Amino acid sequence: MSTPETATDFDVTADWHVADPYPFLTRLRHERPVFWSEHLRMWVITRYDDVRDAYRDHRRFSSIGSLTISRTLTDQVKESLGEHRSFLDNFAANVDPPQHTRIRRAISRAFTPRAVAGLGDAFATQVDAVLDAVEPQGHADLVADLAHPPSARLTAAFIGVPPEDEDQVKQWVYSWFQLFLSPQPPARQRELAQDFLKYLDYVDRLVTERRAEPRDDFAGLMAGLIDTGPDGLSHREVVETISALLLGGNDTVPNGFCNAVHRMQRDRDSWEVVVADPELIPNMIEETLRIDGASLGSFRRTTEDVTLHGVTVPADAEVFLHADSAGHDETVFPDPERFDVHRANARDHMVFGYGIHHCVGAALARLELHIALERLTARLPGLRLAPGQEIGYRKSLVGRGLPRLLVEW
Repeated sequence: MSTPETATDFDVTADWHVADPYPFLTRLRHERPVFWSEHLRMWVITRYDDVRDAYRDHRRFSSIGSLTISRTLTDQVKESLGEHRSFLDNFAANVDPPQHTRIRRAISRAFTPRAVAGLGDAFATQVDAVLDAVEPQGHADLVADLAHPPSARLTAAFIGVPPEDEDQVKQWVYSWFQLFLSPQPPARQRELAQDFLKYLDYVDRLVTERRAEPRDDFAGLMAGLIDTGPDGLSHREVVETISALLLGGNDTVPNGFCNAVHRMQRDRDSWEVVVADPELIPNMIEETLRIDGASLGSFRRTTEDVTLHGVTVPADAEVFLHADSAGHDETVFPDPERFDVHRANARDHMVFGYGIHHCVGAALARLELHIALERLTARLPGLRLAPGQEIGYRKSLVGRGLPRLLVEW
């Protein structure tokens, strides 16, 4: 069995791949910074400068089709998905200008600084409500009980999902994540595919309802832009945008929150320092994102031959821009495996992408993480990991997340 120290290729089915890939990534940066992975069937770029340059070079590293389909789906499941096998064809992260410019401009209307600040107030209320419920118990699963509910509820309310549908939508989003972004056996793929189709039908009906009866929510705003001239959106663009944003609220933010708590608990001095000085929380969040990427990178496709470090990546090749490896590049982040809440350039990570594809929801994600960690450290300063538990990361190429984390206070 391979280990990070002996591996010669990626293996998303191996326990070490997300748990501790960093010795392997270090060897890649030093020896094979542009690497062909037989396991992934794509090229991988691992050095910070190369990843950053590829992010901002959308002419040679195109986003078109970069998110469209899992490489592990069976032919039967692909057939059952039909046109939806290439879902997200029209999401902003999966297209280039000018389509990207038009879609991003529309989405940005909902993420003004004032709107984000207002969402922060609602999120703080959600976090306090969850803490009120669990605090008397003296213990919790941080993932299920504290991380997911506030973020999922805020995202649902922001988009316009009724409260009675939140749990079902959350389950469908999780099925989508498993189907497209995590290896699954054939029987499980068939189950997840059915959930995914139900999810698409739900969002499609939500958008249709908002077109007929507009409301003051994100779904209503997006539906109001359908077929409104040259800068308008298509019905499918709106459905895919809403579907993707629901994934972020139900996955990326909770991952970042749990990774931060886990990292500070492993380095208990960091927890104590942050509890004593909450002003360190914003930089601690950036350092956590750098060292434990809630998002590991992005896919691209080359439009022409690209030569880096003497290696030529051919035209029309799939490429993985490994932002998590870039966050551990010692030429940019000295002593990169050390968790340092005072690190001066922690925010230089690329977890939210870079350039024109920098995540439009990054400001909201940062605000949610800040509020959640500020409330947690203030209300439960004695929080600690429950002893005797086995902690493992879920197996995925796209995100570093914990399926559960038992804590007590």
